[in-house]
Amino acid sequence: MAGYLLRRVSQMILTLFLILTVTFVLVQAQPGDYASFYALNPDLPPDVREQMRATFGLDRPVWEQYLIHMRNTVTGNFGVSFGHFPRPVLDVLAERLPRTIVLFVSATAVSFYVGFLLGKAIAWRRGGILEYAATISGTALFTAFTPAFALMMIWIFAFRLGWLPVGKFLDPLVWRDADVSSTSVFSLMLLTAAAFLAFASLVSFASRRSQRIGGRRSAVPLLLAGALVLALAWYLSGIGNLALDILRHMILPVATLTLISFAGTMLLTRNSMLETVREDFVMAARAKGLPDAQVRDRHAARNALLPVVTSLIYSLVFAIDGSVIVESVFSWPGIGLTLLEAVRTEDLPLVMGAIVFIGFLSLLAHLVVDVLYACLDPRIRYR
Repeated sequence: MAGYLLRRVSQMILTLFLILTVTFVLVQAQPGDYASFYALNPDLPPDVREQMRATFGLDRPVWEQYLIHMRNTVTGNFGVSFGHFPRPVLDVLAERLPRTIVLFVSATAVSFYVGFLLGKAIAWRRGGILEYAATISGTALFTAFTPAFALMMIWIFAFRLGWLPVGKFLDPLVWRDADVSSTSVFSLMLLTAAAFLAFASLVSFASRRSQRIGGRRSAVPLLLAGALVLALAWYLSGIGNLALDILRHMILPVATLTLISFAGTMLLTRNSMLETVREDFVMAARAKGLPDAQVRDRHAARNALLPVVTSLIYSLVFAIDGSVIVESVFSWPGIGLTLLEAVRTEDLPLVMGAIVFIGFLSLLAHLVVDVLYACLDPRIRYR
């Protein structure tokens, strides 16, 4: 396994180098440069534009710019963003990347949970109304054109019903008199969510280890009590309304992504479950007289998780990669919208920095999937 991991890491480094090279060539192939956006300004003399090009290093040869960017990438210093001057690229990415991760991880987790439950149910009891309704509706949503569907969700729930905000990250009227920044509040929300997830994991682990009959049922009141304590702490902190405003802006994009994505997990779980229920160990569990729910959850569904978990990990990473469309429609200031604006304005340092993060996460996902295959299936070994 150690030799295999070493080879895969070497391949990841080579692939990331090729990705950065191709990205640099494509950005450089666009006509003009960052200073050309000010060329139509009559109040800007030509010598000022040339001074701008010299300040950003755009007057140097292409090969020299390439070496500079590759050196910055290797050393972890991506330079200063042209469009957010004088902020460093890492500062911009550190502000935008968590917003994208939270948005798409939340949507992926919800869609995976809903899709796995529905796929497990329709595979166990085939031919019912639930199977036909879930399959038809899920397939229709899965094949929907994402921008059109997102605009339809905005039109229904934001314009017609007025239940949710139209888009963006926050409401300026709510934050007008706020003493804290949105980044600070969002960071506190992340810490709170991480603490609750750790608490939920400990409660779930303790309930599974418990040998009492009601061990698992006792976990539900504990989780509800923990959620109530966190909500009360946010309310008493005085900035709970600011966190609630961010959560309200997250509902519509998360719901849109969930409705579009859950069908893939549902159909994959269904197909995997249909193959697993034919196995001998499932038939043996049924022959022992075990309850249907226990045979379905502990035997059939658990052994059908391998391709589903693989799909989940890939979707987590490529959701970040595909965030350009959704973040553009909902004006969500994440890494996708930042990358789109950087490409349009030829903000080369910011483009290279965003591509490094997205490429690294994508390559890391492939490595994690290969390792999980060996952990979930003992028959798989890498030599």
